[in-house]
Amino acid sequence: MPTVLRVGPYRFFFYAGDGDEPPHVHVERDDSEARIWLDPIRLERSGGFPAKELRRIEQIVTENHEDLMGAWNEFFNG
Repeated sequence: MPTVLRVGPYRFFFYAGDGDEPPHVHVERDDSEARIWLDPIRLERSGGFPAKELRRIEQIVTENHEDLMGAWNEFFNG
């Protein structure tokens, strides 16, 4: 589970077995976790995050999209 980005309380990471799925990133904080598709950017599922926080997470993903896609391609296609 490589961590590819940390912003504030959020850890963005991949699961090693996710390579057969479309590009996405998992994000966690405390006991909450969400999965965000990267192309196009959209919430796939969430457990525990309130809507306001999910909007912030999607903003972080948008701001770091190029780096996240690069990390995905390097890890799974590298």
